[in-house]
Amino acid sequence: MVVLNRIYTRTGDGGDTALSDGSRVPKHHLRVEAYGTVDELNAALGLCRLHAGPEETSLIAMIQNELFDLGADLSRPDMAADDEAPYPVLRIIDSQVRRLETQIDAMNAALEPLRSFILPGGSALAAHLHLARTIARRAERCATALAETADANPAALRYLNRLSDWLFVAARVANLDRGGDVLWQPGASRDEDS
Repeated sequence: MVVLNRIYTRTGDGGDTALSDGSRVPKHHLRVEAYGTVDELNAALGLCRLHAGPEETSLIAMIQNELFDLGADLSRPDMAADDEAPYPVLRIIDSQVRRLETQIDAMNAALEPLRSFILPGGSALAAHLHLARTIARRAERCATALAETADANPAALRYLNRLSDWLFVAARVANLDRGGDVLWQPGASRDEDS
């Protein structure tokens, strides 16, 4: 159980922070960037919930909880030492990735196939889901950069990749009864005579 009775500790005043294994790294470290971007994504999903109905809110709430799991996963650097930890280490697992895929397929079944790229927008919920999608993509870029030089859970990387797809399809569903997708019109504002 987490008990936070003191919010500021002053331990990071020198520009470093503690990872979940107790080691310290600079606050600009790739690992901190990765789980910090996941935290930003979680905050964006909180905004999505302001515009969501009960079913959407339930799905988003589950993902928000999993993003805390993902942050915990990314904040623990040495997967080989998981068995030696004095507490169970929280890692994203493939069944969570498969659940996202199942949900994507179910949501996508109600949609017409795309015949154009779409612009982020439409309803308030869709616009916020698209913003969350772009943050998920950034989190994935941070996590894959981390994985090139350090230990990172492959299932966590797959989860981020699927989550951005989930957010894209959820945004389309959010627009389904609200006027549909906002379609990209290539070159629509070009004036050849100017």
